Amino acid sequence: MSPGDYGTKAVPTYVAAEAETTPLPKITVPEAPPPPSSGKGLGDLPMRVVYRTIATVAAVAVVGVAGTAVVLAGHNATSQSTPGNVPGNTVAAAGAGAPAASPADLSGSVPSAPPSPVPGAVPSAAPSGGVSGGVSGGPSIEPSAVASPSPSPGTTAMDAALSDPRVPVLPASSKKLRNLPGKSAATRGLIKDRRSGVAFPRFAKVWKLAKASPFASRQVLPKVKGSAFRGLLVSCPVPIPVQDSLRDTAFLAARWTLNHHPSGATITWAASQPIRVGKQDGWLLGYNVHYTLKGKKRTSMAAIALVDVSLDKPALVFVTIPDTQKKHWRDINTVMSRIKLL
Repeated sequence: MSPGDYGTKAVPTYVAAEAETTPLPKITVPEAPPPPSSGKGLGDLPMRVVYRTIATVAAVAVVGVAGTAVVLAGHNATSQSTPGNVPGNTVAAAGAGAPAASPADLSGSVPSAPPSPVPGAVPSAAPSGGVSGGVSGGPSIEPSAVASPSPSPGTTAMDAALSDPRVPVLPASSKKLRNLPGKSAATRGLIKDRRSGVAFPRFAKVWKLAKASPFASRQVLPKVKGSAFRGLLVSCPVPIPVQDSLRDTAFLAARWTLNHHPSGATITWAASQPIRVGKQDGWLLGYNVHYTLKGKKRTSMAAIALVDVSLDKPALVFVTIPDTQKKHWRDINTVMSRIKLL
């Protein structure tokens, strides 16, 4: 064995210590993570805690709902049993449009009534009657801008008419309708108004049939250049409250016809007389209607006849012709003298 050749023997410890060594890798120690927060999420809680919490919340909600129902039921019972209290639907029926009652109003006191209307104030409602003032299908005599005032609360239709400055009181004695100027137009048969129960002349040529609504029948004269007003002949059941006498009913009907004349029109009487149509009684009124158009004073000649037919209301025949068509005024006599029963 040569020197330094130790064969397979173990190397002495001092030889191993003198041999080269490989440097060790650098070891880096990572920083410690931040400590976990003290709070716990829902997933960190034990399930028994979660179930216990849900059960508690549900129990609180049930108790709150039950308490609210008991309070409301007790309040309703108290409100119904309180003497002098007025149910809400009664209050609403007493005055539509009034504000809802506040909690203070439900203490048992009756709400005060709405203020009374100002004395002399005219309600905005249209005059009573089944026929409106509108004239459709090419108006001949259009309704005035201001309709006949309605009676104030506590007054009758006759009281309102008697206090209307546009309509003077009827003369005490009868006065017949005179023959008016002009030449009567030719006629062609009769207009048979079965709704009203009367018939009267149908004029030919100049007068034309027009859409009847809202009347039962209507005839008109041609339009006048520069004016919206022209001759009108209509019939219908009387559209105002029926009075005890035909004379009074005719008086109210004449006032109603002002709705079919220019605004601000007034009446002066030309005739007031009883008439007979067949075996039935009637009343005739003739009158001048005065108004102003475009700063110029104008006049229409008008007449109405009421006939006590065997229906719910007397029949009304009404004709008015402006002075721009005064050559047709005689047609008024023709109509009023030839009314018949159906």
